[in-house]
Parts: sequence; C-alpha cells; structure tokens
Amino acid sequence: MNTCASDLLTFIKKSPSAYHTVRAVSDELKAAGFTELSEGDAWHLTAGGKYYVTRNLSSVVAFTLPEATLPCGFMIAAAHSDSPSFKIKEISDSEVAGSYTRINVERYGGMLCSTWFDRPLSAAGKVTVAENGKVVSHLVDLDADLFMIPSVAIHMNRNANEGASYNAASDMQPIAGTAAVKGGLKAKLAEAVGATEDAVLATDLFLYPRTEGCVWGLQNEFVSSPRLDDLQCVYGALNGFLQANNRKAMPVLFVADNEEVGSSTKQGAASTFLYDVLVCVIEALGGSPADYRRAVARSFMVSADNAHAVHPNHPEYADPNHRPEMNKGIVIKHNAGQRYTTDSVSSAIFTAICRKADVPLQHFTNRPDMAGGSTLGNIANTQVSLNTVDIGLPQLAMHSCYETAGVKDTDYLMKAMTAFFSSSLRMDADGVYGIE
Repeated sequence: MNTCASDLLTFIKKSPSAYHTVRAVSDELKAAGFTELSEGDAWHLTAGGKYYVTRNLSSVVAFTLPEATLPCGFMIAAAHSDSPSFKIKEISDSEVAGSYTRINVERYGGMLCSTWFDRPLSAAGKVTVAENGKVVSHLVDLDADLFMIPSVAIHMNRNANEGASYNAASDMQPIAGTAAVKGGLKAKLAEAVGATEDAVLATDLFLYPRTEGCVWGLQNEFVSSPRLDDLQCVYGALNGFLQANNRKAMPVLFVADNEEVGSSTKQGAASTFLYDVLVCVIEALGGSPADYRRAVARSFMVSADNAHAVHPNHPEYADPNHRPEMNKGIVIKHNAGQRYTTDSVSSAIFTAICRKADVPLQHFTNRPDMAGGSTLGNIANTQVSLNTVDIGLPQLAMHSCYETAGVKDTDYLMKAMTAFFSSSLRMDADGVYGIE
C-alpha cells in the first residue's frame, strides 16, 4: 500500500468525530515539539517557537513564529474537522414496536442518507461529567459494532429503487438491540469515562460507520474511507505545515469545526477564533493593532475542502470544461457568486506556488444551471479578510458515509502545502504581489 495513503487511513481511523480529529492533530503537534496554549492565559511567546491552541476541543489553530520579532505576514491553511453524520439526542433511546431499543438521532449536515443503511455503526464524541466539583469534558469512542439503521425490504417497499426519499424521523433512526437494553447507552458512556450514570451531565455524540478505509483498484489507485471530506485535506495540510520552514512569515494551520452546518459557532470559521489567535500573537510579541493590520495585508489563506471529480456514470453533471479527475492534482475551485473565494489574484498566487513545487493543478466550477456547495474560506474572511483561494482534492460520492479519492492527490497536497507554508507574500501595491 502507498505509505501516504496508509498513514492517511490511520489518521482517519483515529478521528471518528471532530473532537478526535483535533486530538489526533494535537498529538502530531506535540510530537513535533509544539507547546499548547490556553485562551484563558497570558501568552509568553519566543521567536522561533511553535505553539497551538484549541477551542471546544473540536477546533485548533497552530502556528510557528519566525526568527524575527514580528512576522511579515500570515500564511494560513484552513480545513474542517467535521463530517456529515447523525447526532445522538440528549434523551438518547426509546422503545419501539414493543421489540426494539431505538437510538434517537438527528441529521448533522447534508449527508447521502442511503449510504448509512445496513452498516454496523458506533458512536464517538464528547461526554461532559460532574467530577470533583468541576464540569469536565472527556472524549469517548465506543469503538464497537453497536447500532444499525435497517432498510425496508423490497417486498414491503416495491418503489425502493425508484427515486426513494428518506424521512429523518422515521427512516433514519438506528436500533441498538432489543427492548431489554433500553438505558444501556448511558451506562456504557458512564463506564467509558469512569463515572457513575448520575455524574454524566450532557453529551455531544455522533454516529460513525465501522467500515474501515482501504486502497483499491487494479493498480491500487483509489482510496476509500469514511470522512475523506475533509480529513484528507486536514491530513495533507497538517503534514505540509510540519515539514515547512519559514523564517519571515508565520505559518498558521486552522482546523475548524461545524463547516457542515454553516460554521456559525464559537469554534467555527465564522467565529473570532482565528482572529483572536492572530491578534494575541501580535500583542504577545509587542506589536500594535497597526502591526496586525499590516501583517494581514501581506497574508494569504488556502481554504482546503475537497472537490467533485467527474463522475464515471454521470459525466453530464460536470461543467464541460471543468472536469477534475482523481490522481491528476489539486483542484482550484471557482464560483461567480463567491461561494468560493478564489479570484484571479488568489488563483495566480497559488498557481505560482504549485508550479514552483511541481504540483499539478485542475480547475472546478459548477455547471451553470446547477447550484453548488460552499466552504469555510469566504466565511473565515468575514473575520480575517485577506487574499484566499479555495482548493480541494477531487473525490467521488461526497457526503456519503464512505467516499472515494485518488491515492496520488494526498501526496500532491502535502507537497503543495509544504511549499506554501515555506513561502511569504510581499505586497508591492494593491493587486501587485511578490512571492518569496
């Protein structure tokens, strides 16, 4: 198996929820010598130092300081830690049909519902408990085949293969066992965190499929896994960040939660998290608000969130001139309505960096009569406004619980992000930039 693909699948397996993604990223940062900071403390930073800070345990900002006192600018890559799933409701189970214990869930994000049927599922996330007079959050991964969302047999629904639709309240509720196990989930959670059931105060738990990722194809050219969107970009950006060397600008890795539901949370791209971290860095280094503004003007962001590959069975869904292929390189995403932030300047700057790194590029835009999605770049720009390009890696079955991408493209992203984080941007005038 391709080493990069194998490492990617290991990273994804460690990341069954946004909380676990941030823990996996944090573990890599700690292993590389990064120091954890807290938003509630005063920051004492050292030139050349490496730091990271988390918010809500589900978002993280990491940065390395240049040798100079103040960075000339920020080189930022943003990706998201969450994926479409089903969130378990606070009153988590109920008896149905007199025979089963059903887990009560609601949709999180815009998933392809049909892909969740008839698969073994588990749950992971955050459990908050009363502990020694404090309210303490623990990460939990139940890591077992516990639930299933059963489909209806073709004999009972003869139209199942003819444009079926799914009701989240009636069709998408998983079962956990017979009626006798009602209440068993809370007991299992209490056991997992070493607490009594009464001590469990609240939960943020999400279902995840137990099917592990794999590399496949006649030449092992494809990788399939849960949560490729957007953990493939998180993994590629993280590794480029760790491998980079920059003595002038400040490389920044921003992994944000809640992109799949609009980013409007205290830890999402629409929050002040990134802005707060950048301002705190400038202040801790003795800089002024004017120093911050000048640094932002000489900064650049790569918003990394996977893109659509041309579909083998439905190529007509792709724009005739913009048809990204897996294993053919990074995709720059464009949209006239600014659902993607890319413009001629940001596209050109990123293209120049990728050409220097010998990384192939492709371009995506929606077919003119089809609405597309959006991502976190334009949302993050409402808080920290700077030149931003939206990119992604081409994949099939986006928002399925089991997605497919190209093996080579993760390597391309790592290579491009290493070059990006090692670069700095010089602003000679509005619309005139140099890359160093």
